[in-house]
Amino acid sequence: MTDTAPGATTERDYSTTLFLPQTEFPMRAGLPKREPEWLKRWEDMNLYERLREQSADRPKFTLHDGPPYANGNIHIGHALNKTLKDLVSRSMQMLGYNSAYVPGWDCHGLPIEWKIEEQYRAKGKNKDEVPINEFRAECRTFAEHWVDVQREEFKRLGVMGDWDNPYLTMSFDAEAQIARELMKVAGLGQLYRGSKPVMWSVVERTALAEAEIEYQDYESDAIWVKFPVATTPKEAPNEAGLEYESLTAASLKNASVVIWTTTPWTIPANRAISYSSKLEYGLYEVQATENDFGPQPGEKLIFADALAEECAKKAKLTLEPIASVRAEELAAITCYHPLRGLGNGYDFDVPLLDGEHVTDEAGTGFVHTAPGHGVDDFEVWMSNARQLEARGIDTNIPFLVDADGFYTKDVPGFGPDSQDGAARIIDDKGKKGDANKRVIAALIEADRLFARGRVKHQYPHSWRSKKPIIFRNTPQWFVYMDKDIDGEGDTLRSRALKAIDDTKFVPAARQTRLRSMIENRPDWVLSRQRAWGVPITVFVHKDTGKILVDETVNHRIAQAFEEEGADAWFAEGAKARFLGDAVENHDDWEQVTDILDVWFDSGSTHAFVLENKQKWPHLKWPASMYLEGTDQHRGWFHSSLLESCVTRGRAPYDSVLTHGFTMDQNGFKMSKSAGNVVAPQDIIKQYGADILRLWTATIDYAEDHRLGDEILKNTVETYRKIRNSFRWLLGNLAHYNPDEAVERAQMPELERLILHRLFVLDKEVRAAYEAFDYKRAVSLVGNFMNLELSAFYFDVRKDALYCDPISSVRRKASLTVLDQLYSCLTAWLAPVLVFTMEEVWLERNPGETSSVHTRVFPAIPADWQDEALAEKWSKIRAVRRVITGALEIERKNKTIGSSLEAAPKVYVSDPALLEAMSGHDMADIAITSGLEIIEGGTPPADAFALEDVPGVAVEFALAAGKRCARSWKISADVGSDPEYPDITPRDAQAMRERASAGLPV
Repeated sequence: MTDTAPGATTERDYSTTLFLPQTEFPMRAGLPKREPEWLKRWEDMNLYERLREQSADRPKFTLHDGPPYANGNIHIGHALNKTLKDLVSRSMQMLGYNSAYVPGWDCHGLPIEWKIEEQYRAKGKNKDEVPINEFRAECRTFAEHWVDVQREEFKRLGVMGDWDNPYLTMSFDAEAQIARELMKVAGLGQLYRGSKPVMWSVVERTALAEAEIEYQDYESDAIWVKFPVATTPKEAPNEAGLEYESLTAASLKNASVVIWTTTPWTIPANRAISYSSKLEYGLYEVQATENDFGPQPGEKLIFADALAEECAKKAKLTLEPIASVRAEELAAITCYHPLRGLGNGYDFDVPLLDGEHVTDEAGTGFVHTAPGHGVDDFEVWMSNARQLEARGIDTNIPFLVDADGFYTKDVPGFGPDSQDGAARIIDDKGKKGDANKRVIAALIEADRLFARGRVKHQYPHSWRSKKPIIFRNTPQWFVYMDKDIDGEGDTLRSRALKAIDDTKFVPAARQTRLRSMIENRPDWVLSRQRAWGVPITVFVHKDTGKILVDETVNHRIAQAFEEEGADAWFAEGAKARFLGDAVENHDDWEQVTDILDVWFDSGSTHAFVLENKQKWPHLKWPASMYLEGTDQHRGWFHSSLLESCVTRGRAPYDSVLTHGFTMDQNGFKMSKSAGNVVAPQDIIKQYGADILRLWTATIDYAEDHRLGDEILKNTVETYRKIRNSFRWLLGNLAHYNPDEAVERAQMPELERLILHRLFVLDKEVRAAYEAFDYKRAVSLVGNFMNLELSAFYFDVRKDALYCDPISSVRRKASLTVLDQLYSCLTAWLAPVLVFTMEEVWLERNPGETSSVHTRVFPAIPADWQDEALAEKWSKIRAVRRVITGALEIERKNKTIGSSLEAAPKVYVSDPALLEAMSGHDMADIAITSGLEIIEGGTPPADAFALEDVPGVAVEFALAAGKRCARSWKISADVGSDPEYPDITPRDAQAMRERASAGLPV
């Protein structure tokens, strides 16, 4: 007997008398065509709003959306991210929360501005000649277009949210609140204008945040430079202000400290040399050289001992150690600048400073220190500022490189007044300028070059232009990390670190990453010298540098932004409009024209989204969760944490979930140049969004993961098995009558076992969803459907479901269980297979307002739990496994074609197994026509057995009797009913009941 019941060899065909599955649910999903129909249905029935109304009184779970940039079609990273968010939102909704999801977009910033500038360049148009608000209007239009494009692409993934009312960082109310947040920071005294080396893109003419940087291989010019010692330890006081005798003092007088750098252009900016008190240094004399240029015999040089030999090889010379040089001696040394005298400049002392960043892994053990062009350089310079000033050293850091990458007039010999004009570090196309070449030539001319070369290394590039950046000292706006806010020790850093400790991280190990970033980060740079963004809405007194803090002025600004957007700041007469009568003389005040870094925009989304109860009443502050990729530890997680901590004293989120990145199927990064990009649009077009969603739910999203054709084929096969199981369920449930449902107490043990498994699974699946472990949730449900239902329960109960009489309690009980399986499985998989589960649900629950997504996970009665029964059936299934193993061998040997042709002898010596099987029809459970249990007998030597099921052996035997033309079982009872001579008495009874019920016989 099979599902299709082909005609038997008997005269009569009984297939029409079986309760075979009946369903119009198609075997082939046709997802690419059908899914848009479900999307339209949900839109027509206003499903999202219905859920909000339905769950208004439930506890809120708010996943706050991290905004993607509105500047192009979505890629696989977007698809993974948004699908994960949808898994969170939908599963929490079905766990009983009001899980509203408001999508958002980051609409300001360089990615969009860059696109408009590209259009300008293609048209030969000069951006600087376009009025700023006209340019900003083009940026807004560009962003609006891509918001609409991406919105439809995200909706096509099956992501449910408030798509008609998303948040945009460029909406007027958002721009107004961003400005309020900035002015709140200023009012707290935490905003200041300072100068620091920032990562600067010459190509894009703007400062960049760490999150906007990627590292690429780059070949740099490397030079080793001699700094002649100017004063020795005996001549200069040490850091404690004391003089001491030194055996090497006289020798050091004519020595040089040798540094190594891969940025020769920063040599004019040198103000110090860093060393490490943890390293050992020595004074060396040149003994012999291979070249008649560069260092010559008799010269004395200072190196870290561990690097001296390597440096000698670079310069092709031989060094002889003379004496050790102690850290105390180095601290007291000052050097001449190697370009001393060039262009009547560089006549200042160059001190040696102890720096934690100095190692002996490469170079000379000395680090050339240009505080305007490196973070470590700046930090070591400023941390020693007081001592340096006490020694008469000017600690002012000049601005030596302009926004276009040229040296300024403050660089003797290389500025605009020099013979060859201003040297340039990087040009508009990101190529090296002439600065390195000219600096190296000057060093050679001054006989200060020890050696030169090239080095390939990882160097920071802008992730947009893909061009190298420079560190450049610029005036910028900052937020203090370590200035007290509300009492001693109450700093932004301390608040942020506490907030991290109070936040749940998924996975937990990611907490350490964010914490280490906050522990070590410098002050927060907020300013960008661009046009498309929210301006830094402050006025600064031209003489004192004081920031104007005036609530009336702040209100005028915010109100104007609410009505007109941030363009109001750049409109004619804005300064007078906003200052009003708040100050006596408007000319005394500077209106800042820098814009805010977009990370401040997105970092403020919690303020204008989660706290906006008028627009989004179903959201809460703080958010239950922020979810993004691992790169956002330095991006959105980071900026949101800082913004919220400085303005509200805590993080804007209770938990943070991070995911890895999608590689190709071989584990390589996807790129257009490599031709290995997998586009979500292509997957949806070929397979459907549910396949992409199923893949997302089955990967270990916390780590980097793979995607490709073979992986997708495996996902499709997993989907096919799930779909076929539901198709079989639906087909059998066509015969279910709720009025004939069987109470658990009246059910056979097998049905009660399945109910117990639902009880256990309910707890496990809920726990998996609550832990955001979608891989486990899908695995639990998938394994249950494949291994426990399709391969066991469905298989065992096919005979009863198809062939039992109408009155059969066993059949009715099985249908009752199938109904419960349908209820649970459609709910458990609804967050993942959003389209398919809707299709399955509507097969039995049609109606304009019906949807599986309005459900919660069904409550499972506690009395379904029966651990003793589960333990008993684990023994029965162990015996069954030995029987099916024996039959499989005979099937492979073509001894039998079907298990119904067999009637094996089962030798059982284990009393526990015998007790478990007592009272059960093992032939029915093993799907054989007969089966003999032999207690304690000695099985034949060739009997089949499994090592992990001791005490059981199976001897194969063919079933005796005739085959029933209806059930295909072989039985001696076939023909015992004269009215139905070709079927068993059970089947004969089924025929009579069908006839009485008026069904075809």
